[in-house]
Amino acid sequence: MSNKKAKESDNNMELHLHDCRMKIGETIREIREKKGYNQEQLADIMNVSRTTVSKIENGKFNFSIDYLSKFSWFLDFNISIVNNKK
Repeated sequence: MSNKKAKESDNNMELHLHDCRMKIGETIREIREKKGYNQEQLADIMNVSRTTVSKIENGKFNFSIDYLSKFSWFLDFNISIVNNKK
């Protein structure tokens, strides 16, 4: 693969990852609000900082599958609802 194509592929992957983080964050925020929690309450339940919850909800935190699993457990949602594949 040429350097140009490799760079384009990397850029496309970064855009995809950003879109996924945004979609997941939006989904978590919507579910949190429907459950009646504020960010501080959810942070306390999950044993993370409110800043971490905020960053995740705003797509600014590169979190692991472990975080996603914790959110899905505590907020009781299926991880498949955050699928962003086009």
